Amino acid sequence: MKILIVDDSQVMRNIHKNSLLNHNVPEESIIEAKDGDFAMIKANHEDIDLFLVDWNMPGLNGLEFTQKLRKMEKYKETPIIMITSEAAKYNVVEAIKAGVTNYIVKPVNEKNLWEKIGKFIT
Repeated sequence: MKILIVDDSQVMRNIHKNSLLNHNVPEESIIEAKDGDFAMIKANHEDIDLFLVDWNMPGLNGLEFTQKLRKMEKYKETPIIMITSEAAKYNVVEAIKAGVTNYIVKPVNEKNLWEKIGKFIT
């Protein structure tokens, strides 16, 4: 299993990574990207099984990244969890229309994160 964490904040990537490690996800299963552009390169060169994506990033943002992923045959059904500070209802609706599987508003704690992603971890 490969999980791609996409966030421009190293601190947030570390929080998500540590949560995964605490739930026995092997470190070699976790890939990181600092923005949507770099994440798209990773998505093209790897077979990702789960995406954890921030919305607000420089360059290709999380919403645009999700839209591009959903146009790719190999990622039409892959779980994408948006983890963002964008809490307004219209943001959630926009993200769901773009193709996210689930939506988590920051700040996120490990329990909440695991409730949303645990079923996708094999």
